[in-house]
Formats: sequence, C-alpha cells, structure tokens
Amino acid sequence: MNQQLREGLARRLAWQQAVNDPDREPRNLLPTLPLLRQWQTQRLTTSFADFLATPHMRPAAEFFLSDLYGDRDFSARDRDAARILPLMARILPEFLLHAASEAIELAVLSHALDLRLAEALAKRRNPLAAISVDDYARAYRATRLPRLRRHQVELILRVGQALDASVHKHGVFKLLKASRLPAKLAGLSELQGFLERGFTAFAALGGADEFLSRIRAQELEVSRRLFANAADPFAQPNSSSR
Repeated sequence: MNQQLREGLARRLAWQQAVNDPDREPRNLLPTLPLLRQWQTQRLTTSFADFLATPHMRPAAEFFLSDLYGDRDFSARDRDAARILPLMARILPEFLLHAASEAIELAVLSHALDLRLAEALAKRRNPLAAISVDDYARAYRATRLPRLRRHQVELILRVGQALDASVHKHGVFKLLKASRLPAKLAGLSELQGFLERGFTAFAALGGADEFLSRIRAQELEVSRRLFANAADPFAQPNSSSR
C-alpha cells in the first residue's frame, strides 16, 4: 500500500470513529436521527422505483440503497486504525482499497450531514412528529453546505466508478472470495462484504455509465430544488438524494 493511500485511509477511519462516537458527537443520540433515517429510506426507495423495476439495474440500485445511502461502519471501532491498515494492505489490492477509501469518506460525510439535519429537525415544535417533505426541505436549507452536498454526489459516483472498474479486472472475484476468511479474522468483515456486494451488483449491471450518469443528474437536481425551495423538490422522476 503506498503512503498516500495509507494516510488517506487512516484519516478516513479516524473521521469515522469520531463522527459515530456519541461521547465526542452527542448529536448521535438525537431521537430525530432514527426518524430521519427511516424517512430517507422510504423516500429513496420511491425515487429509485424505475431502477428497481429494471432487471439489470436492480442489483446496483439495491446496493446503492443499502450500502451507499445507508450508514455503513467500516471502522472496526473497537480496534486502532493503525492496526487495521497493514491487514487491509495484505488482504486487498490497491484498486479495491481506493474504492473502500472513497466509500468510507462517503459514509463519514453522509453521517455528518445527517447529524446536521437531525439537529435542525429537533428544533421543530414537536421534534418527534412524523417528518414531512416541508420539514425535510426546511432542515436541508437550514444546514446549507451546498459544496459538501455536491461533493457527496461526486463521492457516490467515484465509488461506483471504482467498483465498476474492478469488474473488468481479471481474477478480482476469486481474490475477493479468497480473502473472506482472513478478512473475518482481521475484523474486516464489513469492508469485505461491502466490496463483494458492490462487485456482484456492478457485474450484473454490465456497464455503469448510464446508471451512474442518471444517479448524478438526479442527485444534483434534487439538491438544487431543495436549496431553491421548490414546491415539490422530489418531483423529478428517478431523483434521489441523501
């Protein structure tokens, strides 16, 4: 593993530990956070309806919903990051570690943005009331950060592109299967599972350009409409945003 990749992974694992630690980040304990996650899951499933109804895109859509839009913890938080990195370097090739690094950054950023949304939603008159589209849109605008929202979209695309590229490399799936046991012993089962699920989903896709370009267009359009206070920010077909 080259030094730049090692340092990048270490940095992202440290971010992951910090943003999920309720002692260091008390907003993890906000009761609005699980409500927000439920609402986003339902909305994204609706937004992905066309992808889910298209047989060759369904596995990739399900992977995006479960692994890229859902909170994934790759950090093995009971371990020190410095102990994890040498194990990762021995088990996985660098091009897969690049995909993992991008996925970890995406998970960190998405969770941090969700904490801001949960905080804004907690300021409602009745914080535990069901979240409406207007509630979500107001919280989204209140948290601002349009550049980070755009970066979130770009990270989604970069993870997808990295996984799609791995599909075209000879012997990758055999390598992933061979690394299951050592990954489990090293405490890296979640990371291993993420890469296997991603590889399988993108292999079924048979080329990711159309899928990823549509995701990008939808994500950016929904974000634009939310910031613009559009009457129905999720009106565009197949639009999705975390």
